[in-house]
Formats: sequence, structure tokens, C-alpha cells
Amino acid sequence: MKTRIAARFVPIFLCALPLMAHGIGGKDAAFVKQSTGAQIVPFIYLGAKHMVTGYDHLLFLVGVIFFLYRLRDVAIYVTCFAIGHSVTLLAGVLSGIHVNPFIVDALIGLSVVYKGFDNLNGFRTLFGFEPNAKLGVLVFGLIHGFGLATKLQELHLSPKGLVPNMLSFNLGVEIGQILALSVILFLMTQWRKTRGFLRHAVTANVLLMTAGFILMGYQLAGYALKRVA
Repeated sequence: MKTRIAARFVPIFLCALPLMAHGIGGKDAAFVKQSTGAQIVPFIYLGAKHMVTGYDHLLFLVGVIFFLYRLRDVAIYVTCFAIGHSVTLLAGVLSGIHVNPFIVDALIGLSVVYKGFDNLNGFRTLFGFEPNAKLGVLVFGLIHGFGLATKLQELHLSPKGLVPNMLSFNLGVEIGQILALSVILFLMTQWRKTRGFLRHAVTANVLLMTAGFILMGYQLAGYALKRVA
């Protein structure tokens, strides 16, 4: 009886998974699948769109800049993130390195939990040390890059024009990151001017961790159910 219920539930759950995690779908996916040769501008657009709508990437960025007040510090940390995801995005697609998308997306969820926990000074409070913040952003940037790569690998890209298209997509990701970051920084700056910022910062980072745990749960459940199916 339980097996029959699971057999009915698994396909429904798997069909719902695209709604739980952003990807490249619809007309964008159809275009990528059919495109051959260099398509510079369209792939720049797709990269920017993917980053701007990538709530898991944006949640991580919010955590990264949450307590960064100087633009120089913001630039350093965002550069670490950009270097990380650029390396694995290009290596994953161009070198054919395949990783399980569910596991990668679960680790991306973990990156959101990590930043929220770090912002709450959790490492020093519970473990008596603080991890290297810049190294942490770089390492998780590498994981986020593999997340981007898995979305593209699912579309079976044409080898014709692959290199310029991937470089264009990566450029678009960076453009999208700058655009999204500009909005986030503006909103954060306005919030920091309010008297209640520090009082509400704890709640905000708890919510950030909660969102990360939810992302992890969805992806790990999807991984387990796909193995059963």
C-alpha cells in the first residue's frame, strides 16, 4: 500500500520541482536547445536574466553584504563570489564536468544558511572561531557556479559556438549580478538608516537561514525521490 502511494506521489513531486528551484525554461530553454553558432547578445541576456531571477544566488548575496558598509568591502566580497562561480560555470559546461543538480542546489541552500549563521556570529558563539569570510564566499561561489552549469547542461548545448556563448552567458551573469546588487545595496542602505535595523537584523538573518534550510530540504527530498523513482 505504502509503495503504491509513493509511486503516485513521486511523479507529482518531481513535476513540481521546477517550481521550487529556478532554471532556464519556456521560450528561453527552447531557444538555447535550437541555437547553433555564436549567439552573443541572446546569451548575455539569458545570463543576466538567470542571475536576476535566481533567488538562491540573490539570498546568498544579501547575506554576504548584510553587514558590509564600505563599497570597497562589497566589491572585494562580490569579486570573490564572481571568480568562484565563473570558474565552475565555464569549467562545468566547457569541460563536461557533471555533478548531481539536486546535491549542488542543496549545497547552494547550505550557503544561504552559512551566511545567515555567520552574520549571527554563530561560529564564534558556538565553536569559538570564525571562518575566513572571503574564502567562504569564494568556495560557495564555486558551488553556485556548478549550479549555473547544471541548468545549462540539461539543455544539451550545441558544440558550435559553445565557447563564445558560454563566455557571453557568464558576462550576462555578471551584469545581472551588478544590477541586482545595486538594488539590494540601495534597499539595505535605506534600511540601515532606520533606528530598528540592528534590532531587526537578527530576525532577518534567522529568516535567511530558514529560507536556506527550505531550499536544502526541497533539493534533498528531490534527490531521494528521484533515486526511488
